[in-house]
Amino acid sequence: MDLTLRQLAAFAAVARAENFTAAARELRVAQSSLSRTVIDLERTLGVLLFERTTRRMRRTPEGDELLAAAERVLAVHRAEMAGLKRYLAGERGSVTIATLPSVAAVLLPPVIAAFRTAQPDITVRILDGMSAAAVERIVAGTADLAIAVPDHLPPGLRSWPLVEDRFFAVVPPGHPLADRGSVRWADFDGEDFIAIGTDSSVRGGTDRAFAESGAHPARIIEAGNVSTVGGLVAAGLGVSALPALVRVLMGFADHVHLPLRDPVVDRGLSVVLPRQRRPTPAAHQFLDLLRGLRSTGHPLPADVRWSRPAAP
Repeated sequence: MDLTLRQLAAFAAVARAENFTAAARELRVAQSSLSRTVIDLERTLGVLLFERTTRRMRRTPEGDELLAAAERVLAVHRAEMAGLKRYLAGERGSVTIATLPSVAAVLLPPVIAAFRTAQPDITVRILDGMSAAAVERIVAGTADLAIAVPDHLPPGLRSWPLVEDRFFAVVPPGHPLADRGSVRWADFDGEDFIAIGTDSSVRGGTDRAFAESGAHPARIIEAGNVSTVGGLVAAGLGVSALPALVRVLMGFADHVHLPLRDPVVDRGLSVVLPRQRRPTPAAHQFLDLLRGLRSTGHPLPADVRWSRPAAP
């Protein structure tokens, strides 16, 4: 049998009131319309739903059973529609963010904490990895937004700048450069340099700085991640240069970090979004929070600053 929500709601009103006039007043419909609805239901089900007399109408056992079923169905429908309303308003749902490990570990935790306070029923999921992998997740549709280095974005993506973090020098304790107030890229000339692999957003910055400064490391030792760089530097196997957000990822290692100049190198991180696909309501709420961080004076780690211009 195929009973509609409208039929069930009309029947429930009549069944609770056991009176067409009162039910019509509650639903703000014509009494004749309710009468036709009940007759149609009885015809469809092949049973009488009410015992009618000249003075009153009373539910039959079949009417009682239909009323119980109708109220269960209507309660579920109301709950689901309320949930949908909250989803569309951005009050519930989930948002998936693809980003770099340094952003996930340093920049995002306080932002997510503030977001959870404002939107406790929205689940936040973080997918961390290389910048290119974060962008690929946007293309594949497995993430709602990415925070990544926006170099060479594929067609169909757009971005707006979020933050910039400055490169610093990393040297072993006791190294001749360790006692200086700052280091120039030219000071790395002839040194063993520990570099992140070419698939990292960091590598482009170091390669450009070496080209601009004219410095030539004695050799380049590639490492797969920042923690490996920290361990190799602490062991005295070379020097390195990394952006400010990764500093916390090297906290386990004994090293000296110093300001790095000539040239000063900054890494720009942007929010990356699909150009055609609209953000979900939950993702839209998170994006609004990100856009407002600069104006609210949200604190940033040392040597990290909000990008200019601000996000549109």
